Amino acid sequence: MRLTFSHCTRLASSPSSLLTTIFYRRLTTEQLLRKDQKTIYRQGTKVAVSAVYMDLEAFLQRSDLLADLSAFCHDHSYDALVAMTIFFNTHNEPVRQLAIFCPHEALRMTICGVLEQSTSPPLKLTAVPSISPNLQAYLQGNTQVSRKKLLPVLQEALAAYLDSTKMPSGQSEVVVGVSREQVDKELDRASNSLISGLSQDEEDPPLPPTPMNSLVDECPLDQGLPKLSAEAVFEKCSQISLSQSTRACPSNK
Repeated sequence: MRLTFSHCTRLASSPSSLLTTIFYRRLTTEQLLRKDQKTIYRQGTKVAVSAVYMDLEAFLQRSDLLADLSAFCHDHSYDALVAMTIFFNTHNEPVRQLAIFCPHEALRMTICGVLEQSTSPPLKLTAVPSISPNLQAYLQGNTQVSRKKLLPVLQEALAAYLDSTKMPSGQSEVVVGVSREQVDKELDRASNSLISGLSQDEEDPPLPPTPMNSLVDECPLDQGLPKLSAEAVFEKCSQISLSQSTRACPSNK
């Protein structure tokens, strides 16, 4: 398709919500989650934290979402998934939302409780109706809290969860007929398995480039898309067209 001035004008003035729809509509749920993802790991508990560049409502309405989230966590040995959605409203202001998927009730309740009560930084969360008992979603009132600032809070949540599951002091070292030494060996084996899984993830082929990747980690784009005039876009298109025409015409000697 040849770009015309009207095409360039529409591209230059397109809202970010339209751009995210164009780039993300064809990606699978797993591709969306892995496109911009970080992982936190603490004493055998593994949580994925993914940036998703679309409205939370649109994300939750994806076909077979719950099955896809469950398969994603199972295939990559995640105990929980935190999806941080971000998009820009009609005033070009960032809107942030959270979705926590976790089949383990105790871990899910701990993560949600820590996030709701966080004061450093305050997230100002407002719960929204859930589509599943394993999924809790929120509107994030404090849009200045990016993933970089949220990761320490999630680390606190993991620490609180692990503290709550520790064996009470004075309890026997043998659990259901299994010695402590055997338990330690099983934990070592599980840890090695997780490390192996992480290595396999790194060897997977790279996914397509992501627009606005750095919005989550406090890039200047976090304050909105840069101003881009239609004239600048049209001038670039004209330069490309002129270059192609020059190469197409035989040189006169």
